[in-house]
Amino acid sequence: MKPKSFRWTVADGVGRIVLDRPATLNSLTFEVYAELRDLFRHAAAQRDVRVVTITGSGKGFCSGGDREEIIARLFGKTSEEVYGFARMTCDLVEAMRGCPKPVIASINGACVGAGAIIAMASDFRYAVPEAKFGFVFTRVGISGADMGATFLLPRIVGWTKATELLMTGDVFSAEEALKIGFLNAIVPAAELEKKTSEIASKLAAGPAFGLATTKTLLNKQLGASLADALESEAQAQALCMLHPDFKTAYEAAKAKKEPRFQ
Repeated sequence: MKPKSFRWTVADGVGRIVLDRPATLNSLTFEVYAELRDLFRHAAAQRDVRVVTITGSGKGFCSGGDREEIIARLFGKTSEEVYGFARMTCDLVEAMRGCPKPVIASINGACVGAGAIIAMASDFRYAVPEAKFGFVFTRVGISGADMGATFLLPRIVGWTKATELLMTGDVFSAEEALKIGFLNAIVPAAELEKKTSEIASKLAAGPAFGLATTKTLLNKQLGASLADALESEAQAQALCMLHPDFKTAYEAAKAKKEPRFQ
């Protein structure tokens, strides 16, 4: 993958996405959406990519869909074309959640609209104190039910808070985001890149099969009954116990060494 609309590099098992439209706080265009979707599908199959991080250049993480590049251009499209675009945005979230690699959102500033959705669809979220968040869809005349928000957000922050955020479109602070459980941690701006790299390196050194299984089951159990969840987890753990990583961890613990997962 050689995307044209953002930066993508891979080193030491970590694939790094840098949204690169700083003049518009890294707003999204049709091309950015499509290339992000394709990249996560691509990363899912790459053995040299064990973790994916995503951040923005400049002062923002992502300000959502670009007003002129997307919103203004939608007015001239047919109903089928408008639906095609809405479906593509949902395909991005599906690709992120379907990617078996951990995804870390490194939120360096404004994170609103589809930017907040990208953060929501990630597995880990770290933000600077100055970051602002908002599911602002109703403020631009559309539904708060966008890109999986009504499915995922209540499971992250609770039904009551999700209803408030999706209906009012209010912007909220990093402190509030941490309080309601949307963030893993708030990190000073000077330390955000280091913190993200530390978490990414830790995950990249972990058992890829076990991590992928964990994410797959987290997704699956969103709509499962307890009985189905227990059966899925029994099957998943049996598979993990038959995987070489399980023995690697046992032998390392016995030798009092750190495991070296392959």
